[in-house]
Amino acid sequence: MNTVEAIRIALQSLWANKLRSVLTLLGVVIAVATVIAVETFVNGINGYVAEKIFNLGADVFIVSKAPNVITNLDQFLESEKRKDVHYEDFLAVQEACTACKNVGASIRQDSVRVKYNEQDISDSTARGWTPGMTAIYDLDLQSGRNLSDADVNAGSQVAVIGSDIAENLMAGIDPLGKEIKVNGQTYSVIGVAKPKGKAMGQSQDNWVVIPLTSWMKQFGSQRVSLHIWAKAKGVGTPLEEAIDQVRVVMRSLRHDAPGRPDSFAAETNDSFLSIWADLSGSFFMVAVALASISLIVGGVVIMNIMLVSVTERTREIGIRKALGARPGDILQQFLIESSTLALVGGAIGVLLGIGVAKTVTIAVGMPSEVKVWTVLAGLLMALSVGVFFGVYPAQKAAKLDPIQALRFEL
Repeated sequence: MNTVEAIRIALQSLWANKLRSVLTLLGVVIAVATVIAVETFVNGINGYVAEKIFNLGADVFIVSKAPNVITNLDQFLESEKRKDVHYEDFLAVQEACTACKNVGASIRQDSVRVKYNEQDISDSTARGWTPGMTAIYDLDLQSGRNLSDADVNAGSQVAVIGSDIAENLMAGIDPLGKEIKVNGQTYSVIGVAKPKGKAMGQSQDNWVVIPLTSWMKQFGSQRVSLHIWAKAKGVGTPLEEAIDQVRVVMRSLRHDAPGRPDSFAAETNDSFLSIWADLSGSFFMVAVALASISLIVGGVVIMNIMLVSVTERTREIGIRKALGARPGDILQQFLIESSTLALVGGAIGVLLGIGVAKTVTIAVGMPSEVKVWTVLAGLLMALSVGVFFGVYPAQKAAKLDPIQALRFEL
């Protein structure tokens, strides 16, 4: 029997026993679908994180009291003991970093209420910025202007707003020059940003940017730790040189003893992406481990069904051997059949996993990306299960005595 004939027999067996086939393939389908869906989400989120969230640029770094991503309790407890980063630290870094093209400082307050006339939004973010942040953050405006040094120095009550604020509170009118209230404090709109859309189902345009000094007056400057952002000059001035200059300034200001670790965090785009890759990789491995349980169960079911098939086709095996079929031919036949069963389950699992991922993407906006290697890995995983758990039934069929097989009756 050739390979095509063995595959045809396996497919006929699947179609002739539909309910049994569904139950046989269920474990493989669930396992492959789980792995495909999870990896599709991981691929999509990794790409989105690299492009949208941590896309600071290769020449940008952030200095803060604690790492932006804390991975263990000891790291959290140690960072809580550190001094806050103050406005004076930012001014010192801005003055001393000759290798920096731009230096900015930022702070934020979530869940603020923004009001215009009788309309309001209660879940916005108030960002306190210095002018350097607009160049570092690559903030594009559709109208108006960005913050200036004069705005920060004077603590002006001015604001640049995200497109959500403009569309929801000021639809149909020009926002420039209009007065809005941020948690009851009045600000005059001087700029409107271009929309950026959603990230992980959350809008990136529901915010208000005000001068950092105005932010500190309104929300309080006590126990507030800033983030200092810096952009290296680039050509001829490597990022490491800019980071070293800033580290020298910060260590001096914070009186870090020689030989002691920094009492602050300096992070680049690569460090963010590396941490995220580790987290997403761990998440994927957990999903694979859980899916493996379903895969083993599915493999055991396939083995049992193939044993039943060997029993049902004992006379057929005897006839084939009587006509000259060798044990290797019988072994190959049943291995191909078990592999075909598993591959069909794998194919269904791939389609189901992709379908679930894309449905969630449409419903809640979670990024997903299907990669060819993911599909091939899912099919290979299913094929491996079919081969591994099909060996015992195939060997049993190959070892049958032709005389006894011909005499066998169910």
